[in-house]
Amino acid sequence: MRLKSIVKSFALAGLLSSTALTPLFAQEAPKGATASTRQANNALYNQLPFSDNTDFTNAHKGFIADLPAEVIKGEQGNVIWNPQQYAFIKEGEKSPDTVNPSLWRQSQLINISGLFEVTDGVYQIRNLDLSNMTIIEGKEGITVVDPLVSAETAKAGMDLYFKNRGNKPVVAIIYTHSHVDHYGGVHGVVDEADVKSGKVKVYAPAGFMEAAVAENIMAGNVMSRRASYMYGNLLKPDASGQVGAGLGTTTSAGTVTLIAPTNIIDKDGQKEVIDGLTYDFMLAPGSEAPSEMLWFIEEKKLIEAAEDVTHTLHNIYSLRGAKIREPLPWSKYINEAIVRWGDKAEIIMAQHHWPTWGNENVVGLLKSQRDLYRYINDQTLRMANEGLTRDEIAANFKLPDSLAKTWANRGYYGSISHDVKATYVLYLGWFDGNPATLDELPPEEAAKKFVEYMGGADAILQKAKADFDQGNYRWVAQVVSKVVFADPNNQNARNLEADALEQLGYQAESGPWRNFYLTGAQELRNGVVKGPTPNTASPDTVRAMTPEMFFDFLAVHINGEKAGNARAVFNIDLGSDGGKYKLELEN
Repeated sequence: MRLKSIVKSFALAGLLSSTALTPLFAQEAPKGATASTRQANNALYNQLPFSDNTDFTNAHKGFIADLPAEVIKGEQGNVIWNPQQYAFIKEGEKSPDTVNPSLWRQSQLINISGLFEVTDGVYQIRNLDLSNMTIIEGKEGITVVDPLVSAETAKAGMDLYFKNRGNKPVVAIIYTHSHVDHYGGVHGVVDEADVKSGKVKVYAPAGFMEAAVAENIMAGNVMSRRASYMYGNLLKPDASGQVGAGLGTTTSAGTVTLIAPTNIIDKDGQKEVIDGLTYDFMLAPGSEAPSEMLWFIEEKKLIEAAEDVTHTLHNIYSLRGAKIREPLPWSKYINEAIVRWGDKAEIIMAQHHWPTWGNENVVGLLKSQRDLYRYINDQTLRMANEGLTRDEIAANFKLPDSLAKTWANRGYYGSISHDVKATYVLYLGWFDGNPATLDELPPEEAAKKFVEYMGGADAILQKAKADFDQGNYRWVAQVVSKVVFADPNNQNARNLEADALEQLGYQAESGPWRNFYLTGAQELRNGVVKGPTPNTASPDTVRAMTPEMFFDFLAVHINGEKAGNARAVFNIDLGSDGGKYKLELEN
């Protein structure tokens, strides 16, 4: 029995989930921005340097061609990607009242889409998915870096490149790191047979396969559900709904694929000549991903920053759910890039956003992002050592203006709040040291007692409505959530919490925060949207598991309470390639 046969049913389920996602819209229309929200958003125009248009200049630089206007659809007619869905975000227009002006600016930049020349022989396709796809022309053909989320969007990107640059053979693929938006579309770029024959090489950092499988399979179900909130997949793209995710617009909904690497970069400083160009690789494990690498192309004087240096404060913790990342090593990797390449780099690009040109600007961006992550690490620990708890640190944490007023450091994807909380948990865990929080009641049980102690639901809602009218939306959402947990059928409570979440979404600078708030508001008003969600456990990812990984995958699907008294032994023969295994089920 082969492993492929064992996983067939799992793979089919993954295929259906990953190809069927289309936006499902709520019946009740969203509400407008309140006076408090308009005031909060308008205040930002006097706090941030909106007159600085450098990013817009860089985002337009090297433009060659627009994205194709046609909607990309799957075999069943499902929408995979609509290049026109964010046409309402127009460059130069003032932010609507329902969108944070800083996030609106970021969304305007992200929507500068198409095929771009970064430098001679280096091209990027932007906004055809959450991530960028980079194409590097070499001696014999092209090297493709990070082929997007879906095979369908990646193929459309390749077609756009070939139309404008002519057909050239793909000789290499490079995965910068182990997140699905950086490898999922690989079948849209190359045929796996060409990889197996040696015609095409696939490069990846050490630990790539293990990290890709572990993150996307073991917790794939819950992660996929939360990702639909984070990326706003269930929201309508408009000024009262989804305007982007800060890192990109949103994820495509096509076929997620994976081809295993043929060439592993496992040494820091490892140099490889790929299609006539010299790549100086730097491993950065545990930064933005468990397996990640940056590199410098000597002939191009170009730093590929993967996802470690972008035009946003990134996630130290991802709201979709993931292992916490470490800001201290992250900052040190960026510093190492400065030491190794800072005196000769003329361009830095990443697999999201737009490049930066000129040595002084390149080094300036590197230093600013280095200091951003180091500051979060050091000051979180300083405040913790002074006795502040996780939430107190997040509430009192302030970046210096030198960092906070730099556009690339704004919290469009990560946020100071949840990154600081994650850093606290990284070092100290979830417990805040207060014995009263050591063994709290679960949410529903606690909510019923809160409502009882506070005089009942009607009394709470009356006070909460007064707070809502004063613009205290955080508190309203927090306290009314207790009423909803105590009685999910209390529609008055659901509606008031939805109203509060909606205003918080309109004020949010972080794209994922906005998407979480607005999706939550939609669900409270209209119920759970029953539909497919983004699926990280794609068939190719499942098939890529080693036997040991697959057995671990099976283990997390066993109901321990039902199987607690079971005693069983399984002898599994995976053939000459897979080996023989004895599995014991007990306790």
